[in-house]
Amino acid sequence: MNFQLDGLHRPVIVVGGGQAGLSMSRCLTEAGVGHLVLERERAGHEWRARRWDSFCLVTPNWQCRLPGFPYRGEDPEGFMVRDEIVAYLQEYVRSFDVPLAEGVEATRLRQLPGGGFRLTTTAGELTADHVVLATGPYQVPLTPRLAERLPDDVVQLHSSAYRNPAQLPEGEVLVVGTGQSGCQIAEDLHLAGRRVHLAVGSAPRVARRYRGRDVVAWLDDMGYYARGIEEFADADAVRFRANHYVTGRDGGHDLDLRAFARDGMQLYGRLTEVRRGELAFADDLRRNLDAADAVSEGIKDSVDQYIAAQGLDAPEEARYVPVWSPPEGPRTLDAARISAVVWSTGYGRDHRWIDVPVFDGKGYPTHRRGVTSCPGLFFLGLPWQHTWGSGRFCGVAADAEYLARRILAGERAADVRWISGTPVATYPRDEDWVAPRTVA
Repeated sequence: MNFQLDGLHRPVIVVGGGQAGLSMSRCLTEAGVGHLVLERERAGHEWRARRWDSFCLVTPNWQCRLPGFPYRGEDPEGFMVRDEIVAYLQEYVRSFDVPLAEGVEATRLRQLPGGGFRLTTTAGELTADHVVLATGPYQVPLTPRLAERLPDDVVQLHSSAYRNPAQLPEGEVLVVGTGQSGCQIAEDLHLAGRRVHLAVGSAPRVARRYRGRDVVAWLDDMGYYARGIEEFADADAVRFRANHYVTGRDGGHDLDLRAFARDGMQLYGRLTEVRRGELAFADDLRRNLDAADAVSEGIKDSVDQYIAAQGLDAPEEARYVPVWSPPEGPRTLDAARISAVVWSTGYGRDHRWIDVPVFDGKGYPTHRRGVTSCPGLFFLGLPWQHTWGSGRFCGVAADAEYLARRILAGERAADVRWISGTPVATYPRDEDWVAPRTVA
């Protein structure tokens, strides 16, 4: 679509048309606040373009509850696959009058001297009183530099570009990384009959079901997903912690790497070096597997305690028994054995276009519940922005509603102090905020 936005002004500009940006739009629409949503591609683009063919949610469908649009399908306990997720978002866009400008990229954001912001886009320059940055945390696929040392005939791609086993040349495949993407892609290849080598990191795992229910349901009842980040003593560590690996594939099941190894998959520790055609791995496979199992069993302990405390009638269930143990010592792999590598090594942030001083020394936006030290500038959709569900289908609604209230209230200026060159803001208590009846 050809949009001409030059000279346009809106009370609020939302950058990003994924579930976070659309949720923000729904809240602003219901509040009668004039706004515009800018999307570089199409609404829900990340789900279309950066997910493999067999991708599905790892949380049950009943947790899909965007503002005013809870899951209404016939399988609340199931797990939507990629195309169903895209259809869910498309239906959400059709459910209300989203002022959406697709195919428009924001290239620079500046604060105006008298207040408000100027956005430079591929469709012209526009201004706004408030800006909500809903572009998410996954802008730049990360691949380690040691990838450059692999032989030229080895096909390499990031997990964001992986689609299916047939995409890769025949032969053995190395998957590096065991977050949710790495484990699920390794299983996808394994089920297709490919010989898989998996470099195992320190991500934790969780059981799919325990004592008669999906573990997500237990944790939801226990209030885990409603805990705010400020309740954790190690908030910074929690915010950047890897997600637990599990899958919703074929109705949902555990991802047990030990079972993969028992059935022929080759497991290694972290990939540390590529030299003269040989890949070297750290001697941490046993430790990583044990730690992942310990997290899963610890969650079961919490569920047991909750069941006992509430006096609930839930079936007993035997605990997990490891089905495979790794050999002692580090391992190596001849690069000549593999035809392809899938790098499941995460993403980096790209906020270079945001010319406003709201970032810490590591480039992470400083905020409290998405409210920055710059009056009128907000973030939405960040992992653990406030709770575990922030940025996900289950929790983004609460974050969007909170920011809408702040915008409605006129965004009282925060008390900003500068410490070591970084803006640090203090805010009024939430209960002191009273939203006006109308919006100018």
